[in-house]
Amino acid sequence: MLFRIYEENPNERHIQQIVECLKDGGVIIYPTDTIYGIGCDITQKKSIERIAAIKGINPENHLFSFICHDLSHLSDYTRPINNSLFRLMKHNLPGAFTFVLEANKNVPQLLQSKRKTIGIRIPDNIIIRTIVRELGNPVLSSSIQIDEEDYEYATNPELIYETYKDLADIVIDGGFGDITPSTVVNCVGDEIEILRQGKGHFQE
Repeated sequence: MLFRIYEENPNERHIQQIVECLKDGGVIIYPTDTIYGIGCDITQKKSIERIAAIKGINPENHLFSFICHDLSHLSDYTRPINNSLFRLMKHNLPGAFTFVLEANKNVPQLLQSKRKTIGIRIPDNIIIRTIVRELGNPVLSSSIQIDEEDYEYATNPELIYETYKDLADIVIDGGFGDITPSTVVNCVGDEIEILRQGKGHFQE
C-alpha cells in the first residue's frame, strides 16, 4: 500500500492507519531527513526479525537505531546522561544525527548491540515523528538499501514502492528522499566522537 502524505499537513486518517499497521506487527517504509527508512514498532520482535531478513543482516550484530518523537522519553530507553550531553543533543535535534548511547533494560534485546548501546534518531521530518508520537513508542530506524549504480530508486517514493511493495506493508510517499546518511555521534565514554560523517553539521 502506498500513502502520499504531505509533511506540512499530514493526513490524520492515513497516520492512524499506519499506527494501527505498526501495532499489528506491520513493516513500513517512511521518509526521514536523510535516506528513506524501513521500520516497525520496536516492541514487535517478529517484525524486527522480518526487517533483518529483508536487509540480509544478523540483528544481534547490527547497531540498530530507533526514532523518537522528541527527547522527553530519552530516559525510558537509555542510561542516565549528564546535563551537558542533554543540551548538546537538544541543540542538534531534530536533525540528521544518530546519537549512540548506552541502552537500558527497556530496549528490546534484539535492538541492543553487543556493547549494549543504541542509536537514537529524532529526524527533522514531521511525518515520521507524528507517527511515533501517535504510536506511543519508538519506531525502528534502518535505511533502505542503496544501489551505488542507481541512486534514483532510493530517492523516488514510487520507485521505492515498486521495489518494496511485496516486502513492506505500507510505503509512505513523503516526497523525494536523500542519499546521504545521518552523522553518527558516539556519546559512550568520556569523549564525544564522530563515527560517521554524514548529512548535517554537528555543533558541539
